[in-house]
Amino acid sequence: MRLDFVIAHLGSGGAQRVMVLLANHFCSLGYEVNIITFNKGLAFDLNKNINLVNLHDGKIPNHTLRSLWKLLTYYRKKDNRPSIMISFITQLSFVAIIAAKLYRIKIIASEHSNCLSAQKPIFLTNFVRNFLYPLADYLTVLTSYDVDYYLKKKINVTVMPNPLTFDIAPIKDSPKSKVVVAAGNLDRYHIKGFDNLLDIMTPLLLAKPDWKLKIVGGGEKGLSFLKAKAMENKILNSLILPGFRSDIAEIMQESEIFILSSRHEGLPMVLLEAMSQGMACISYDCITGPSDIITHNLDGFLVENQNIEEMKMQMAILMDDESIRKRFSQNAIRSLENFKIENISAKWENLFNNLIKE
Repeated sequence: MRLDFVIAHLGSGGAQRVMVLLANHFCSLGYEVNIITFNKGLAFDLNKNINLVNLHDGKIPNHTLRSLWKLLTYYRKKDNRPSIMISFITQLSFVAIIAAKLYRIKIIASEHSNCLSAQKPIFLTNFVRNFLYPLADYLTVLTSYDVDYYLKKKINVTVMPNPLTFDIAPIKDSPKSKVVVAAGNLDRYHIKGFDNLLDIMTPLLLAKPDWKLKIVGGGEKGLSFLKAKAMENKILNSLILPGFRSDIAEIMQESEIFILSSRHEGLPMVLLEAMSQGMACISYDCITGPSDIITHNLDGFLVENQNIEEMKMQMAILMDDESIRKRFSQNAIRSLENFKIENISAKWENLFNNLIKE
């Protein structure tokens, strides 16, 4: 069976990381795997047996139309057509679904945003969701929250969580640094809630000077904003802004608490990663994802969405009580079985087998 994964590029990004993880895994299982891209960039290591198809450049100025033309031209040759196409990201599904239908290729579209969020240009996102997703053989969504939305549009939808991108760390009793970690693109500080996070942490850091807040991620505009706000809140000496780091797993292993302060998410991979590294986690119960990952008071704290005072109170409890942090850490590692690559890939293979039978 040959699988073609279709995505804009393989530069840094959560969807790109998940696609590469799946592609590498299926390649190791003996599938013939191609990854088709339309822009330059390769930030990940690929299995040596994966064929990378670069449909870059072209004279058509509009990127979406150029990508469509390049894919149609590529699949014009019958030998290039796969058993199944898998498209990632809404806008690329516009290109992939049209090509798949014209050439009668089975296609699975993979949605990585919740149904309440819309990528720009919004009209294209709405067009794909209303008119093209119904033509896909399957649509995968990250959480159960989105299922009813797509069923009402008569779309063949199924929940497909992202797999863990880190190996699960062994449970350790060794002491960790008194550091609260958050992570994400700093330029998206409003979506990630980093602006509110500084207000949440200010009274706690002033009252507990042995603790630090570390926000990991790149973005010059966000960096300037957070530094200025930390200076205004008088916590600049308690804030660590290390920029983008490739050793985020090690940072997580060494730190006590992870906080997800986002206003909305899809399925927050960073929360799964923090739990897999044994961090005590606390998160807003935002739309969508955290409630699919954390069981409140068993393997983390879930706080009413954007309730700043409640978040302050629960964070203070977590910072003060080492026994709760240890309980959350140990339970978190045990609770991630459903997100292991072996279990997620088995769900994908069920879809493949259903399509081939059809």
